[in-house]
Amino acid sequence: MTEFATTDVAAQSARSKYRWIVLAVIVVVYMLAAADRANIGIALPYIQKEFGATNAQAGLLVSAFFLFYSLGQIPAGFLLSRASVRVVAPVSIALTSIVTLLIGTAHNFGLLKIYRSALGIAEAALPLSMLSTINRWFPAGEKGLATGAFLSAAKMGAVIAPPIGAALILLDGWRTMFIAFAIPGVLMALLWWWLVPNDPRSSSRVNEAEVEHIEDNTLTRSGPARTHKDFGALDRALRYEQTPPLETSRSVFASWNVWGCGLAYLLMTGVVNVLLAWLPKYLGEVKHFELMQVGLVASLPFAGGVLGNIVGGWFSDKILDRRRKPTMMISAVATCLMMVALVYAPNDLLAVSLLLFGTGFLLNIGYSSFSVYSMGLTTRKTYPVAASLVNSAGQAGGAIAPLVTGILLDSYSWTAVFIFLGICSLGALAFVLTISEPAALPSEPA
Repeated sequence: MTEFATTDVAAQSARSKYRWIVLAVIVVVYMLAAADRANIGIALPYIQKEFGATNAQAGLLVSAFFLFYSLGQIPAGFLLSRASVRVVAPVSIALTSIVTLLIGTAHNFGLLKIYRSALGIAEAALPLSMLSTINRWFPAGEKGLATGAFLSAAKMGAVIAPPIGAALILLDGWRTMFIAFAIPGVLMALLWWWLVPNDPRSSSRVNEAEVEHIEDNTLTRSGPARTHKDFGALDRALRYEQTPPLETSRSVFASWNVWGCGLAYLLMTGVVNVLLAWLPKYLGEVKHFELMQVGLVASLPFAGGVLGNIVGGWFSDKILDRRRKPTMMISAVATCLMMVALVYAPNDLLAVSLLLFGTGFLLNIGYSSFSVYSMGLTTRKTYPVAASLVNSAGQAGGAIAPLVTGILLDSYSWTAVFIFLGICSLGALAFVLTISEPAALPSEPA
């Protein structure tokens, strides 16, 4: 036993760890891209004032990004199933920066809508590129954590965007803010090309030991058989079962498991995007916070989301033995409860701050599981298609919910908005309950 343990420790010490460098690049790039889409929230009141836009028009401006982001997902998935991620990702990063700069030059509301729509198209291939990279670069037992870190980057972007955006607006107006946010992306496009090959075997920085570690059950559909933990009644409730791999695009589109996951993600992403776009307005108009207070407090749900994504990814990988449904269910129920709490939130800076941090944490416990879930159903070839379908549905929700929020605010109040978001969370729970929890198929003996 001691000899085997010593051999295992020696193998780990000899193994390169370049996949974590790849993950670090992914996190930084997606953080910057998320900041490029999140900065609209802190600028929205100033844009409304300059152009005389109603709340419904402002909601349409926010939704324009997510609508075209959603429409671009499935074409991007097919593109990535055929083209090199090393080409697609840097191009998407560079285009995102260029369009962000253009938003800062818009001098009428129509141009703003066009540029926000173009930003959605530019970014469409980016999350799928990153998820495909994680699927290629990480073994099955690390995918939940890696995907949680990737999705936490979106929350990091939303953390840095409000305070930095507020400072830039105070310094030189909302246009300067967009121009300043555009600069880092061009550098990161070059960095991706240099540091992130398509797969581990293409990199001179990865040794054979790390390649073997990554390929050891890299796809949950291949690799050595392993023993599954038995959770008894929980597994029966989750419908934990071995499901045939989805080996063709047609089988992906015919799978209720993929569609059910996507529809649940649609509703949960709607909640996230309403917080992203409308929270600064809520804090200013309802809670009467000053601009810098708004900038700091509006970032707290996403600071909580960073922690929630990482903890949730680790929890589903290690404690739940790669089961993804439980964390999805926790997020849906907890988010509904937090929306009720926000209806009764006091006008106290500390209380609102703690409540919003907790909301972000609980909402994101299961958020990464929506993206990881399809990895357990598909092959390497079909995963980009499944991921694009789920993400397309999610971003459709991201487009619809901010627009509905604007309409509700013009006709009702913030209470109606939080009730709407609570209903979305319960709807997500209902869809999650209809899908199976896929168990890996054991490989045939060599």
